[in-house]
Amino acid sequence: MAFAAICHSFSIHHRSSLLRAHSQDYVIINKNPSSIFFKQAKITHTRSSSSRVYSSRKIMSVSSVEGKLVCVTGASGFIASWLVKLLLEKGYTVKATVRDPNNPKKTEHLRGLPGADERLHLFKANLLEEGSFDSIVEGCDGVFHTASPFITKYTDPQAELIEPAVKGTLNVLTSCAKRPSIRRVVLTSSMAAVAYKRNAQTAGAVIDETWFSDPDFVRESQTLAEESAWKVAKEHGIDMVTINPSMVIGPLLQPTLNTSAEFILNFINGAETFKNSTLGWVDVRDVVNAHILAFEVPSASGRHCLVDTVVHNSEVVKILRQLYPNIQLPEECADDKPYEPIYKVSKEKTKSLGVEFIPFEVSLKETVESLREKKFANF
Repeated sequence: MAFAAICHSFSIHHRSSLLRAHSQDYVIINKNPSSIFFKQAKITHTRSSSSRVYSSRKIMSVSSVEGKLVCVTGASGFIASWLVKLLLEKGYTVKATVRDPNNPKKTEHLRGLPGADERLHLFKANLLEEGSFDSIVEGCDGVFHTASPFITKYTDPQAELIEPAVKGTLNVLTSCAKRPSIRRVVLTSSMAAVAYKRNAQTAGAVIDETWFSDPDFVRESQTLAEESAWKVAKEHGIDMVTINPSMVIGPLLQPTLNTSAEFILNFINGAETFKNSTLGWVDVRDVVNAHILAFEVPSASGRHCLVDTVVHNSEVVKILRQLYPNIQLPEECADDKPYEPIYKVSKEKTKSLGVEFIPFEVSLKETVESLREKKFANF
């Protein structure tokens, strides 16, 4: 059940109890925000009077991945940093691309990861330069292409969004097509390429992997990049799987503020109003888990929507108020229009991989705590 439904079904007292229960369930595993919860075999989690067991599907053991070489593009990013971390922990050797390997803000947190000294190799690569990835992906068993811009402030969308997303993806896949050692490519796409059609996000609508966004309706970069990727993959016989997350939150490994974390920061740094919008949310550790499962599970194919829950911003504020009753939070919506409807996203295909989702309220709290730790939050 989505957390929004729980909030409507229980009193404030019950919701507070739930939040405390969730935090207790994860406190040992996530006491250090940089630890990865799904290293545990099972996590018992109590919700209301019933109990659930969160467990990761059995994937490749450490012994079976030792010596396997993979590439992660855009490795300094929010999702990619976590991806590099888990790949190293599992025993992979990682070729990681960044725009500037000599920039400590982009690489210091990667170089400090366990296993990085022995099995992490950083490379400079330019998404817009044809052939830039040819030598980097050579010898790799798999490639995780995460390097695509996700920004909301820009002056030239063609140059800052569409060209890097589309041309960059095509350049990476073209390089992969030249290397027969590559067993599979996992592409980080977005729900922006899935869920946005005119009049589609109506109350109760169920979105799944068969949906494609209308390029003329939503920001085109992710939609066009994924469409182009599928075309190239088909032409060259590349085994490709896409992961399509919604807004991704969770603890930050990198020292810089990423776009989705900034959304949460805007709620807690003194804003007087919240936007009238409904968004899907998912934890970064679930997204990374899905990437690796998509590579390791032989039967994985096609697209995978990664959304734990869909809530209106008013619900996000309610949860934050329960977690942090003493901080200033937005009191009202920025407009007086009816709230955007709550739609649904099918989890069936993603769960078939073995993905189990961290509850949204847990992810939200750990995001805020990470923002405080890194001095982005001012309370």
